[in-house]
Amino acid sequence: MPSTVIQSFEYDADKRELRVIFRSGRRYVYEGVADDTYADMRRSFSKGEYFNEHIRDRYPFRREDA
Repeated sequence: MPSTVIQSFEYDADKRELRVIFRSGRRYVYEGVADDTYADMRRSFSKGEYFNEHIRDRYPFRREDA
């Protein structure tokens, strides 16, 4: 199911970084994200819901579009 909040996301396993691009155009990189967390997000029915429950406010992040 397409997300109404998240446009796309990708994961760099070597750096353990999750890059998220929101439909608003904002881009964030979440640091220290475990491989299984990324895999669970990929498998989740609602990417936005999974993101809010398991990633947002749990991992340090930086904005890329600032």
